[in-house]
Amino acid sequence: MQEVVNKTSPVSKFRLDIQGLRAIAVGLVVIYHLFPTRVTGGFIGVDVFFVISGFLITSHLIKSPPRKPKEFGKFWIRRINRLLPAAFTVLITTVVAIRVLAPEAFWRDNVLQAIAAAFYGENWMLIATSVDYLAEDNAPTAVQHFWSLSVEEQFYFCWPLIIAGLWWFAVRNRWSAKSTVLAGISILATISLAYSVYATSVEPGAAYFSTFTRAWELALGGIVALLPRPSQKFSESVGASLLGWAGIAAMLVAGLTYTGETPFPSFYAGLPVVGTALVIWVAATSKISPTPILSTKPFQFLGDHSYSIYLWHWPLIVLVPFVSGTLGMLDICLIAIATVLLSMATKKFIEDDFRKVLSKSAVVTPMRFLAAGTAVVAILGSSIAWDVHAREDRSLAVLTAAVADAGPCFGAAALKSHNDACAYDPTETLALTPALAKDDKSDAYKDGCWSGEPFENKPTCTYGSGKTKVALAGNSHAGHWLPALQQIAEAKDWTITTYLVSRCNPTDVKLQFDAQIKSDGCYEYGRWLQEQTAKQDFDLIITSERQSVPVVGSTFETTAKPAEAGYASYLEKWAAQGTPIVIIRDTPYPGNTVSNVPDCVALAKDANAECSGTLAEWEWMDPLADAAYALDNPQVRVVDPTKYFCPDGKCPAVIGETVVYFDASHISATYSKSLAGLLARDITEATSSMNAVSNRRSS
Repeated sequence: MQEVVNKTSPVSKFRLDIQGLRAIAVGLVVIYHLFPTRVTGGFIGVDVFFVISGFLITSHLIKSPPRKPKEFGKFWIRRINRLLPAAFTVLITTVVAIRVLAPEAFWRDNVLQAIAAAFYGENWMLIATSVDYLAEDNAPTAVQHFWSLSVEEQFYFCWPLIIAGLWWFAVRNRWSAKSTVLAGISILATISLAYSVYATSVEPGAAYFSTFTRAWELALGGIVALLPRPSQKFSESVGASLLGWAGIAAMLVAGLTYTGETPFPSFYAGLPVVGTALVIWVAATSKISPTPILSTKPFQFLGDHSYSIYLWHWPLIVLVPFVSGTLGMLDICLIAIATVLLSMATKKFIEDDFRKVLSKSAVVTPMRFLAAGTAVVAILGSSIAWDVHAREDRSLAVLTAAVADAGPCFGAAALKSHNDACAYDPTETLALTPALAKDDKSDAYKDGCWSGEPFENKPTCTYGSGKTKVALAGNSHAGHWLPALQQIAEAKDWTITTYLVSRCNPTDVKLQFDAQIKSDGCYEYGRWLQEQTAKQDFDLIITSERQSVPVVGSTFETTAKPAEAGYASYLEKWAAQGTPIVIIRDTPYPGNTVSNVPDCVALAKDANAECSGTLAEWEWMDPLADAAYALDNPQVRVVDPTKYFCPDGKCPAVIGETVVYFDASHISATYSKSLAGLLARDITEATSSMNAVSNRRSS
């Protein structure tokens, strides 16, 4: 990462302008993380790093392409010497800090991702969670920034093999080696860019972290290293200066105008990537070029320390709130200062001094250090994860006993009582702890009952074996009622068949997903659902929805009315099949004020003082229920469970020793089960009123 080239000629000496580009890259990333609403596109700093890495590594490899296993080994050992000492220092420190500073509910995700980071697979772990709708509300881990380092390390492993392979192929066929390598890399870059555009249009969350969607950015840096060098005369010209400034402008425009809504990387990454490549290629050196500014001491300092700054800044941003609470301006200033001080110490004692030890010591060799460092992170992380597992087993035993006992103050039963015995006591240990609550989900998740984006697969699951056939249909806010309905099924001799879909709302209007294929897939799921319920001859359909995606052409602020119209026509068709439909009105939405309920409860001294809300604060649109009310169809009735979550207009985070939600939106399975009796009564009343209306009309 730090083998750089010159000030004037792009190949032979240390290039101050590239160090300055590093400063811009790390500055954009850090400012974005500290002030995400001000530098909304600062994440493109990572792309600047990718181009620089591709340029420097290719420049190095092309001078002396590895041909023997020993030469490949030397290349990889240099990467170990350069990158791993600082990385392992930050990882180990962060894992220990998480264990000491963070509540138990935060341990597992952080340590498992730390292990993934130690093996440079963090980006693939984040890809796995990026497509999980339920992971959206999880607190960011202190090591998730290692995803970009994982991409680079995977590149460093593969790139010399690719360069050597192309070089060998050229020599074997008596072709120009450099031209062959350039052509091969250009083809790879083109394929990667095309895949990046495609993947971003289909699954943007996964595409963001993928090595394959980012490979072209690193490859473009390699292409610049292989292109003919501009002459010194050109580099000193006004034209080169203008091109250099154009490249800087492209980076800054992307950093200041891109947002989280920008489909990225796709071709949007081209602006900062091509801009960076342009600055590197022209190597402008005149007084009016960017180089004099990039060569100043502040830029050089940040460039020299950019790797350590990048490593340290994010763990501090995640860890400090465990000590001080919500970040204020003072916290942000202290984080910035601490980042710089830690990076200076890391650069001096770890990156520089310890690297010399690795280079000279016969005992502490790079490969031994790699094995030892990886083992320490893995063992430390695994031991904490095992401790979490043991604690959860003990907590689960307590919870199981509490559920079996089902006392008058457990779960929703506490709502019925008006005596002091059921009052919430913040000093008592909860039966459903925050750590358990985060995984306290309905059986539909472990049983794989969900149709996930882009909704091509449409699994169904069956629970119970009773005579009455019930369909449970809708998105995850239908699914979180399954635990209660399973208990009702057992008592009422039901068989429940699930038609559950993640985020999608079966309706007659299309929803605005982040990819067209998802919008089309969701719409088709709604058509398929009506066909299935018509075929299966159900006795009752129960449905519930959260409007988590706006209608096409609308924002969340304007989506309620068109969404209601879409549900109205959909319900008319659905009800015309002749099966009674019970709609469970959507639950209050803590996400308006609380990013994750179990996390908040874990951190709070008084959960119901710090993590609760009011009905007005947690209100969310429910166009499905509103459409049903307006429709007034005798086959369609609405059950409103709001009173079970917000008695007297207040919405506690903890009710009856139970954390009510497992994230910022979905109710925990334990609380859902505790509502079974109340929900059964409401459904019975709703279906009875349908029968009464039907009888009156038939007579």
